[in-house]
Amino acid sequence: MEVYYKYSTYLKEKYGDKVYKIPIHLPVTCPNRDGAVAYGGCTFCGDVGAGYEMRSSKESVAKQLEKNIEKIKNKYKARYFIPYLQNYSNTYMPLDTFKKVLGELNHPDSVGISVSTRPDCINKAYLDALHEWGTTYKKEVCIELGLQTINYHTLKIINRGHSLAEYLDAMMQIKAYPFTLCTHIIVDLPWDTMEDVIETAKCMSALKSDYVKLHALYIVKNTVLGAAYEKGELELIDLESYKERVITFLRYLSPDIVVQRIIGRAPEEHTLYANWNTSWWKIHDDIVATMEKHGYKQGDLCNYLNGKALKRFNSCLSLE
Repeated sequence: MEVYYKYSTYLKEKYGDKVYKIPIHLPVTCPNRDGAVAYGGCTFCGDVGAGYEMRSSKESVAKQLEKNIEKIKNKYKARYFIPYLQNYSNTYMPLDTFKKVLGELNHPDSVGISVSTRPDCINKAYLDALHEWGTTYKKEVCIELGLQTINYHTLKIINRGHSLAEYLDAMMQIKAYPFTLCTHIIVDLPWDTMEDVIETAKCMSALKSDYVKLHALYIVKNTVLGAAYEKGELELIDLESYKERVITFLRYLSPDIVVQRIIGRAPEEHTLYANWNTSWWKIHDDIVATMEKHGYKQGDLCNYLNGKALKRFNSCLSLE
């Protein structure tokens, strides 16, 4: 038995074969970079945004999809694919442009699409466009929201440009549609404690995020955090603490939630610091090995939903 509900396992169970996400690079930005809600972007986010195995945004969507499927079919032996609008906020573009992009995303070997965006970039017009796409092609639509933490004080420090309230509003809007939702979390933000990590896991469970994706904090060149790091002003947690935070998060997380990632990777040419100079797969394997050694499982501390505390109280009363 796996110690956590792996995305790869979920996809294979659902589609009967290996599925791989294909990054699609669009020339978009974010409202906290251009002044709509703030300037400068998140303090950890660089001019290149985020992403791995992305092609140039100058290529058409159809060409990016075709070239990456060809490459990844050979490299990872995948049978099916999920085009992933990954970089920056992909619902922060004119609606007509968004619909045009969606029109290029259907592919015979795709099983759905995934759209990464911000909580404050969710509204009915774009959700309706996504619903029309999913209904037309009878494929899954997943929306990925960058939350990072439920600590709204930390959200302000990292210049997210939104608070927890916008995430809650976005989730309620999305849940009105037959979509799935993935929430991105950075579990080692220097201003967060283990209590914040636990509360974030509990909120994901209570709000029923379909997927979660965990990240370690990368220090990207030419960013506010990068400048602080180079000046020695940033106190990062150590690797063992990161592993402990991930394990604790998973133990408090509902076992029904699919975990897309517990550690990521970043292109070396864009980072000053990433993953404690340790390979991502070793960190992943160490986390799994520790959980197996101690008999930990995802959700083994998820005992706080559906009035369970009250039931224990009532049970005690019935014994008196």
